[in-house]
Amino acid sequence: MSLPQAEIFPDDPQSMPPARKRRARRLLAPMDADERAGFLAQVAHRASPSFDFFLFSILSGVIFCAGIVLNLPALLVLAAIVAPMMAPVVGLALGTVIGSGRFFLRSMVGLLIGGGLVFGIGYLGGALTAYRQPVNLEQAYLNAQISWSNFVVLAVGAIFTAAAMTRSEHSPAVPSVALAYQLYLPLSIAGFGLGSGFQHLFPDGLVIFAIHLAWSALLGALTLAILGLRPLTMLGYTFGGAVALVGIILLIGLGGAGAVVGGQIALPTPIPSATPTVTLTPTPTLTPVPPTETPTPSLTPTITDTPAPPTETPTPSPTPVYAIISTNDGKGAVLRDEPGGVVIRSYFEGTRLQVLPGIITLNGITWVRVIGPDGANGWIVQRLLVTATPAPNW
Repeated sequence: MSLPQAEIFPDDPQSMPPARKRRARRLLAPMDADERAGFLAQVAHRASPSFDFFLFSILSGVIFCAGIVLNLPALLVLAAIVAPMMAPVVGLALGTVIGSGRFFLRSMVGLLIGGGLVFGIGYLGGALTAYRQPVNLEQAYLNAQISWSNFVVLAVGAIFTAAAMTRSEHSPAVPSVALAYQLYLPLSIAGFGLGSGFQHLFPDGLVIFAIHLAWSALLGALTLAILGLRPLTMLGYTFGGAVALVGIILLIGLGGAGAVVGGQIALPTPIPSATPTVTLTPTPTLTPVPPTETPTPSLTPTITDTPAPPTETPTPSPTPVYAIISTNDGKGAVLRDEPGGVVIRSYFEGTRLQVLPGIITLNGITWVRVIGPDGANGWIVQRLLVTATPAPNW
């Protein structure tokens, strides 16, 4: 792909004003106009998606789907290794930093097509899995929420991939694996959740993908700028600022929620409602009416006592006990069908649950039976719950 020199660099560097000369000397690309054009054309060609990019995206999507169904982290890592080099992400960063909207759009379309293939394969896998229950989706739930550890891996992958593609002719394989894991895995989880109907997987995965994509492009553009590839026109700064603004809005607006539930964005922390108190209503006691004396021929009155009916005693209903999920890392907790069993639901930090009678200790871990806000009945680890009104034997 060839980029118009008039958009980015002047034909004669000697005719530039002194301030622009100083900026040009800091560029990663050489000062000569032909060499700059050749350098940018080479980087643009490497960053453009090819047929192999889409082919390996399909293969990676199949392995990602298998890793989700089987709940095997090793398969998820293998899928990221098999995934193509995430060169379009560097293309987004390059289009941002040089202010080329055409090149940015071309890289975005290629990346979305590859991601759409991964999403579609995940959807098919989820539709097939919906007929075999139960399925342990612990890895899927963990990767369908915002995590700072995943964000650090994304940042390392974006920075080193962008630096390697501009500094070396060799493909940055290891950093690209980190990018593929953080971009393709959420898409596969979202497709799987849509096809299988499991809650909190779709559209949560799409939200994570959008946040990671915006920040990978932003961090890549900052890396290129630090290395010296900076825009000489105001369009480059304006375009880069727009991408930065989108990334910051996504992280701030959606980061507090951790995921999207039922279409609600930035879920507030639930406030526990007052525990209803059973008020006993006194039942009136029937007072027997004295019998009327009936005269007999012997003139001896006979008094017949009528027994009073039994007094009804009200039976108070037990007060419901509620607990709130509170963890050290703020990632929430999962609900299992039995102590140590299969994951059936996941709930966010601060979710209120109703505690049922029955506590079981298994392998040193105490499990409590609860009912979720969606009516799901299962078991959760006791140390992940806090309550102001403990249940008996809590």
